[in-house]
Amino acid sequence: MIRPVSPAALRWLKSLLFMVCLLPLAGVAHGVLTASIAGDPVEAMTEVSGQWALRFLLLTLSITPFRTLFKLTDLIKFRRMLGLFAFFYALCHLSVYIVFDQFFDWPEIWRDTVEKKFVFAGMLAVVLMIPLAITSTNGWIKRLGGKRWQRLHRLVYVSAVAAVVHFIWLVKADYTQPLIYAVVLILLLGYRVIRKIRKKPAVLRSRTC
Repeated sequence: MIRPVSPAALRWLKSLLFMVCLLPLAGVAHGVLTASIAGDPVEAMTEVSGQWALRFLLLTLSITPFRTLFKLTDLIKFRRMLGLFAFFYALCHLSVYIVFDQFFDWPEIWRDTVEKKFVFAGMLAVVLMIPLAITSTNGWIKRLGGKRWQRLHRLVYVSAVAAVVHFIWLVKADYTQPLIYAVVLILLLGYRVIRKIRKKPAVLRSRTC
């Protein structure tokens, strides 16, 4: 097992990670403000925010397997930040759609959500992330209790599936990127399923001893 990181080093690493997580937003904002983005800036903002929301969501789910397989116990301390950045970029993605694409046309937004599969899947992914973001604090863990909090936060799996499906349904020609995300998600969820199956015989043996 790798030696735990000191509190001072952990604070420094968290600050560094926070700044790194803001780089995609800073990059697209700079491109829009300086008019250096080729093509439609709204499309660029939509694509960057959506892809990074999905990437951060998958990074959040990857913490547990990497922590377990490589004995990196301190990785768990970065999971909350990655999850909140996934929610942040998902909100940016949704805000671009509402403000710049639909211009707050709520009847049209509702019609899109009901009639277009990819919009519905995207909305579902964001909505499911709201209770996860709200209850991400230590205070909420204490209020809900560890087991109930864990059950609630399993919604992240449904949200991730909805986000990947949203991307697949959105794409009209080249499915390479969304399928890569789908494979990564399948591996991350498959790891959890296999781990749970392996744990069951151990639990049964301990009960019969």
